[in-house]
Amino acid sequence: MTGKEIYKIWAPTEAKWVDWVRPVPFVGINESFEGYEVDEFLIPKINYIKEPISDMAIIIDLPGNNSIKEGIALAKIGFRPIPIYNGTDEQNGATATVDNRAIKMGLIKGALELKKIEIPDNAPPAFLLDTNRMNRYKMDQSVFDNSWDIYAQDMPSAEYFLKNGINKIMVRGESIQKDLKKILYTFQTKGIQIFWINEYENIKQVRLIKPKEKDF
Repeated sequence: MTGKEIYKIWAPTEAKWVDWVRPVPFVGINESFEGYEVDEFLIPKINYIKEPISDMAIIIDLPGNNSIKEGIALAKIGFRPIPIYNGTDEQNGATATVDNRAIKMGLIKGALELKKIEIPDNAPPAFLLDTNRMNRYKMDQSVFDNSWDIYAQDMPSAEYFLKNGINKIMVRGESIQKDLKKILYTFQTKGIQIFWINEYENIKQVRLIKPKEKDF
């Protein structure tokens, strides 16, 4: 499959929310992938939610392609996985702070799984992020810094969510990272309830504190 064909599997024309599927990782997806290995791409069993909730969107913020695997698991119960990765690859032979090649391979393998699943066109969204995106630690100057942040324009606005019946957003991850927290705080001020779940605790509603001015 070409990168364009894989993109179309993740963003079918008729489906809701797919306007936010980021095209960046699909560009050049056929380059330098022969022989590149990731793990077995096993789809996890999720137990924190059993069926789609029409007024709730989910943000899966897990390391590497684990968010893609969990997105496929959510697709099986009726959510629409929306990858919003925005990272770039390092040059051949270089070392980078974020392994975006693993994300691309996950999107390829995930597309093969998605082809087997029937998802309603109006299914609620599950946005997929890589927790490692903000890894800016460089061991030396030769390391390519391809870290990235998620911004408000990378997701639907609070007004769009509310207009389309979404008044709850749940973050699935070890924490709510600062770039995401800035976006969700704004959503919270406009009436959207924020929830959080990690691997070990129950779903709980959170009240975000206004970020400092320098974080905006």
